Amino acid sequence: MSLLGAAEIRALALELDLKPAKSLGQNFVIDANVCRKIVRTAGVTPSDIALEIGPGLGSLTLALLEDAREVIAVEIDNRLAELLPITVARHSEKSESFTVINQDALTLVSLPKEPTVLVANLPYNISVPVLLHMLEIFPSLNSGVVMVQAEVADRLSAKPGTKEYGIPSLKAAWWASLSSAGTVSRSIFWPIPGVDSKLVAFKRGPQPGDEALRRKVFSLIDTAFAQRRKMLRSALSGVYGSSALAEAHLSKAGIDPTLRGESLLIEDFCAIARIES
Repeated sequence: MSLLGAAEIRALALELDLKPAKSLGQNFVIDANVCRKIVRTAGVTPSDIALEIGPGLGSLTLALLEDAREVIAVEIDNRLAELLPITVARHSEKSESFTVINQDALTLVSLPKEPTVLVANLPYNISVPVLLHMLEIFPSLNSGVVMVQAEVADRLSAKPGTKEYGIPSLKAAWWASLSSAGTVSRSIFWPIPGVDSKLVAFKRGPQPGDEALRRKVFSLIDTAFAQRRKMLRSALSGVYGSSALAEAHLSKAGIDPTLRGESLLIEDFCAIARIES
């Protein structure tokens, strides 16, 4: 197995006459050691079926193939999707263990096999929606590591009471526990992005309720953080008809009405959602 470095990445881009598209968040990893580090951090094993979103030119893909039983990559760019199997065949003896799907990850609803681990350099502009979609659609994903913009990583792994804690933190917590898994230098990308990157690890846990409850909870989270600085009794007044009614509802759920949304855990929003109006 030979991984891709800066020279190989630029040669592949030249082969496609490819200019990285900012609209697709195309910043390609050119450091093989970082790719191996990400795979190690994710704890990928020979029994895993790894799912990769936005594989680009294949840097991380090849590192995944070293350790995983199979790799399924979802790539929206037609040119990259066509080149990926060729690149894998050139650099790996496990090309039969690789599948590429040319599709927008946000429209993905099924895969040929159930993935067990997600490892991806997610496009910065859609990283949170993609991660939440993968967690929702593929319950077989037990764990994973994603590389995202540093600010987004801080929000995903944030704890209650911090300024970073909010909608991404809470919604992701419905499916999994998330934690910071390290920083990544801008210099390992081509082109070099204008923002820093970090790794976020997740481990799936039991969901706190069914789909109907999830929808109620997510709606409450959106409403609570639409006016982040307001107390819950005020922020949720539109949901329950008035601040007084919201206060009564929150008290019944065992939640202090003077708290703000940033103080609550996902379980607290579940408690609110379970109380009948």
